[in-house]
Amino acid sequence: MAIYLTKDSRVLVQGMTGGEGTRHTRRMLAAGTNVVGGVNPRKAGRTVDFDVPRGPDGRAGATVTVPVFGSVREGMAATGADVTVVFVPPPFAKAAVIEAADAGIGLAVVITEGVPVHDTVAFTTHARRRGTRIIGPNCPGLITPGQSGAGIIPADIAEPGRIGLVSKSGTLTYQLMHELRDVGFSTCVGIGGDPVVGTTHIDCLAAFQDDPDTDLIVLIGEIGGDAEERAAAYIRAHVTKPVVAYIAGFTAPEGRTMGHAGAIVSGSSGTAQAKKRALEAAGVRVGDTPTDTARLVLATLAGHDRGRDVTHS
Repeated sequence: MAIYLTKDSRVLVQGMTGGEGTRHTRRMLAAGTNVVGGVNPRKAGRTVDFDVPRGPDGRAGATVTVPVFGSVREGMAATGADVTVVFVPPPFAKAAVIEAADAGIGLAVVITEGVPVHDTVAFTTHARRRGTRIIGPNCPGLITPGQSGAGIIPADIAEPGRIGLVSKSGTLTYQLMHELRDVGFSTCVGIGGDPVVGTTHIDCLAAFQDDPDTDLIVLIGEIGGDAEERAAAYIRAHVTKPVVAYIAGFTAPEGRTMGHAGAIVSGSSGTAQAKKRALEAAGVRVGDTPTDTARLVLATLAGHDRGRDVTHS
């Protein structure tokens, strides 16, 4: 099992023929992602050949030919695509996502950084009305190791397993995946750290809670805002699986804008300490560093497995 993305997902790439789109489409194909098409109105009808180190069929040096469509709707009709990954410049991201939502795509993963907040508000609201889930913007996407990846998360830093990961930070997503690579993950979701995002910590917590193959959830947050405090309240009320968390920004100076999230800490509001207290009050174990967080995950899993063994003995 997994959340949002599986081996059966059929992926379009909006902006596939651009530099970033081409590079990361090749990496997605190498990870086994079923990329069924690109979208570029100016190059519709063409195909693009990708030489990948390991194709979806596992053969070394495979060449995968991907068709280019003039619109998301056309691509979906021809391929049955249910996921799109958006690699378009910030001024065009709003139109790209609205096009995908109007076509009825189920999931749109918006990698683009620097999208104006008012554009994000507009397209996330529109997508919600259309029934399209948005992940991002300004995010690394998501990956279900051993099955599929949509975005820019490296496929070689973790194995399949039973940890679910949701993170605001792309870099910390990679670090925790690497530190826990021997344990493995069900799905890792980088939701992005912009002030407005399409999928929240709470959305992922609910999905992981319902996933029978996720035993433990890792939550990575950042200073600024109250998303982590709201997640803590949700965990207290609805999550029965163990949760381990890390909050980036314990040493951040007060009152200064920092990082891609534009997080501003004022007084005690939005601080790492305040978020840690809220999570711990909800029964979440919070690490002081990413490495300490990985250690807590291992210790929690060990205790969870022992308890399960006792229960079933």
